[in-house]
Amino acid sequence: MEAAKFAKVWLPFCRDNNIMDRCPEAYFSSSSHGKVELHDEEIKVVYERMKIRIENVVDRGEICSEYIINKAQRQIFNKYRNPGFTRVNHPAIIQVLIESTKERDNTGQPMPNLVYVSREKSKNSPHHFKAGALNSLLRVSGVMTNAPIVLTQDCDMYSNDPQTLKRVLCYIYNSLAPPRLGYVQFPQRYHGLNNNDIYGGEVLRLFVANPVGMDGLQGPSYVGSGCFFLRRVFFGGPTSMVQPEVQELRPDHMMEKPITTEVVKELAHHVAGCNYENNTKWGYQLGFRYGSLVEDYFTGYQLHCEGWESIFCHPSRPAFLGDVPISLIDAVSQTKRWAIGLLEVTDPWFMLYAFLFVGAYYQDCYDFILFNSTYKRWWNDQRIWLIKGLSPYLFGLMEYIIKHLGITTLGFNVTSKVQDNEQSKRYDQGLMEFGIHSPMFIPFTTASIVNIFALVIGMIRLLNDWSLEKLFVQMFIAGFGVLNSWPVYEAMITRSDKGRMSVQTIVVSFSLAFVLCCGASLVL
Repeated sequence: MEAAKFAKVWLPFCRDNNIMDRCPEAYFSSSSHGKVELHDEEIKVVYERMKIRIENVVDRGEICSEYIINKAQRQIFNKYRNPGFTRVNHPAIIQVLIESTKERDNTGQPMPNLVYVSREKSKNSPHHFKAGALNSLLRVSGVMTNAPIVLTQDCDMYSNDPQTLKRVLCYIYNSLAPPRLGYVQFPQRYHGLNNNDIYGGEVLRLFVANPVGMDGLQGPSYVGSGCFFLRRVFFGGPTSMVQPEVQELRPDHMMEKPITTEVVKELAHHVAGCNYENNTKWGYQLGFRYGSLVEDYFTGYQLHCEGWESIFCHPSRPAFLGDVPISLIDAVSQTKRWAIGLLEVTDPWFMLYAFLFVGAYYQDCYDFILFNSTYKRWWNDQRIWLIKGLSPYLFGLMEYIIKHLGITTLGFNVTSKVQDNEQSKRYDQGLMEFGIHSPMFIPFTTASIVNIFALVIGMIRLLNDWSLEKLFVQMFIAGFGVLNSWPVYEAMITRSDKGRMSVQTIVVSFSLAFVLCCGASLVL
């Protein structure tokens, strides 16, 4: 509600002053801020007041009576004051915040529809995580407007170019476009990366380099955000359409009733119910696909299998920008979730792709240089890849196996992107964040200790008998491991800031390394 009210001031301000940074926080902190000083301060005051009201509500855990400005708002909030209403157990919430046929901005121009949706949740109902939420939104939007184009966007991404939609329409309605065009994917790009991207958060290979190559084939994969779909693709292949349960959800259905009419609202609540999908084709033949934590990759893969094609659009100015994890625990936790999801769609042909990946490894540095990145970013990308190989991929495999044995796991964990000033400073300085104890820090820390033990022992043996030809490969591997592990040694020994490695992690890792080294000595 606060954002809807602020938009009536912010949107005309952006239009009148040709503002490209449509995110207020990004605009007010950018170097371009200050070109329209007369209006800047007025808008900034309105924005800061809105932030204060929202933060007060979050801190208090309730809506203050002074923030409720009319009877309609009071009736809305009263519905959610039931003691049994919680974040994980509540009915569907569908609230029209702005209706385009009735609302105007402060210059008299029409506003777009804005509808808040939260699907029904119950402890005993399947959630299907993000894919389930996307399917609920897909159905609700179908019932209320059934617009032919659907944009999916992560919550931390914002528009960085108001011309983006025009670019998409040029692709979709271009006579030269592929006849089976299903979606247009923009790369995920990020602001706030430190100079050398120590956690490999740019994900250059996946989000930029690979899609350029795939664009010459059937098109890029869907990467979860910054993707414009034709609604039609969610209802079967290009030559056949799977019929949904209700007429209003057909992609060719024309919605003529206002979105606030009672019959529309009732049907919208019905299709947002947590049990609506029972005994239906949703998630398997309709909508976003279930069966993997990486619903984006799996959905794009299935759409390509059905015959749809896609296009990669990479303008010089990023269409959208978002946040990246700035601590190691968040970076590896995110990768663990991706690893589990990818394991859930791997088949026996995986070994062929593994072989091809080994051959493609040496092309990585060239990819980074080709796309105007730097050697240091490539080096950090390789370093973080080694960390991910020892930690989140290992834990992802373990959690995947446990899950499929029917044992309860912790499940999906959202990557935290909340920042504090000290952590941001360390990130900007290129220092890895090890500030908390986590089991996922132990494997690569143990490996780092074993590597330095191995290198020292190898050097001692080399000094004793000078058998370099026997020890060269082992010394090279251990030395490469030590070189990549340098931030780990700093975090254990020389650093004194809050991002240094916890004593508990160090003790456990040293103990495991000692056991491994002793065991290896006994075997040898």
